[in-house]
Amino acid sequence: MANNTRARRKVRISRALGIALTPKAEKYMERRPYGPGQHGRARKKQDSDYAVRLREKQRLRAQYGIREAQMARAFEEAKRTPGLTGENLVELLEMRLDALVLRAGFARTISQARQLVVHRHIVVDGQRVDRPSFRVAEGQLIHVHERSETMVPFQVAAAGAHRDVLPAVPGYLDVTLEKLQARLVRRPKRSEVPVTCEENLVVEYYAR
Repeated sequence: MANNTRARRKVRISRALGIALTPKAEKYMERRPYGPGQHGRARKKQDSDYAVRLREKQRLRAQYGIREAQMARAFEEAKRTPGLTGENLVELLEMRLDALVLRAGFARTISQARQLVVHRHIVVDGQRVDRPSFRVAEGQLIHVHERSETMVPFQVAAAGAHRDVLPAVPGYLDVTLEKLQARLVRRPKRSEVPVTCEENLVVEYYAR
């Protein structure tokens, strides 16, 4: 029952933000490509500039499943990092452990990836890590703990079952799926990160 409730909530959020956050939400949105609620089909008035920036920030947050405080901290770090702040922000978020577990194909959704990390199934360079926000460094190896490898969800993942709903593995990851291993070979580039976001609008939101 709880899983169904969470799934329905994700679908509703996806429709409100105009972006599929889960495979189930994507199927639902194909059938109902409009917002939730009784006025979902109605023509909406033009959003204010603030509303547009807010929605873009919420879309990025939702794709990584993070809290506002985490997003704000990432933005402040991105602002201090040389280069374009918006691109830096996406690249820093992409180096989170839960995001890379998802990109590697070990999980089907970002929520599942976070759960795998929290439950201590994921190892980085031989050490168990239970913080989804853990920043993976270039060259570090992510893999499933040997005691967890035989569990059904990981056997399913190792067989490539999630590949039909996930983007292709990005170039910054070297993945050996059958061994449930992935190495971050270099820092992600914004152009390679498979998230839908106009990051400049996010920067404008925080710079207001």
